Amino acid sequence: MSDSPRPHEPTPAQPVHEYDDSVRAELTRLRESIDNIDAAVVHMLAERFKCTQQVGVLKAEHQLPPADPAREARQIARLRELAENAKLDPAFAEKLLNFIIAEVIRHHETIADGAR
Repeated sequence: MSDSPRPHEPTPAQPVHEYDDSVRAELTRLRESIDNIDAAVVHMLAERFKCTQQVGVLKAEHQLPPADPAREARQIARLRELAENAKLDPAFAEKLLNFIIAEVIRHHETIADGAR
């Protein structure tokens, strides 16, 4: 038996994407799924921000503060639990939600400033 690799095994100098069409096809399939999920995430975020904009208008009309720390804490706890159940790092989920909350508060402040 020879010591050379079989035709479809990568060698150190042969990247996987150059040796096996089935690997390339699987990468393409997975990346298309990722692209679809990314599109869904963007659309879901857009819908979320439409709702939070309405909340911002309501808060401005009634002179409520842009931030609601108690609600934010409940949302973070809720999202961390959802993340755990979904096998997603809860710390990552919390960072993402904190980023979104900061943006929502910024929007609410802008709306409130415009209402004054």
